[in-house]
Amino acid sequence: IIDRLDYDFSMADKDAAMHSGVIARTIVLDKLVKTYLAGHGGAVVVNIACGLDTRCYRMSDYSHWYNLDLPETIAVREKLLPESRKISQITMSAMDDWGGEIKGTSTDVLVIIEGLTMYLSESDVKRIFDVIAARFDRATVLVETMNPMVVKRFKEKSIEASKAKFSWGVKNGAALAALLPDFRFVEEHSLCEGMAEFVSIYKLLGKIPAISNISNRIVVLEKK
Repeated sequence: IIDRLDYDFSMADKDAAMHSGVIARTIVLDKLVKTYLAGHGGAVVVNIACGLDTRCYRMSDYSHWYNLDLPETIAVREKLLPESRKISQITMSAMDDWGGEIKGTSTDVLVIIEGLTMYLSESDVKRIFDVIAARFDRATVLVETMNPMVVKRFKEKSIEASKAKFSWGVKNGAALAALLPDFRFVEEHSLCEGMAEFVSIYKLLGKIPAISNISNRIVVLEKK
């Protein structure tokens, strides 16, 4: 895929923090998605702000997988990662009423939101959850969040040229659930858990609250 993209990845190659974070996030999310699907066979999955994510090819036991992103992103995705019988692309913003594009809204639905909320406003985040709550009877959401302190003090080198910047964060999963009246907090996982899979020192560092708490988290929420 990289070889087919007309893009300069040199800055990304130099951004070790971004590299490690993406790998850790992928490890944590893959485990959570696999576990969910094992217990909810035939569920529908919606991957919001999918980019060129390939998780839909690594997973099984779902009835349909929807990848959602903006038009320019889906245009690239369709050239590299086309639809199939069980995989569809949706060309919409995460804040649009995309729920109407999903078939099987009364079945179990898993929504994945990674690498997005930290670039939005709080009202945008609430809007996404409003769409989910209004459209689906039984929804579980896996959402990546960033600590507010990191939002204020950290810049991701690999995206500076795009002028994207971190704009929103939340302390933890309980604090996020407090903003969303239609959802309850289930659990959360620090990305330190993923880091520990390939950087052994994180097996120790991940047990230190000051480190695990400042790391991005994958928060698990369920519709009430």
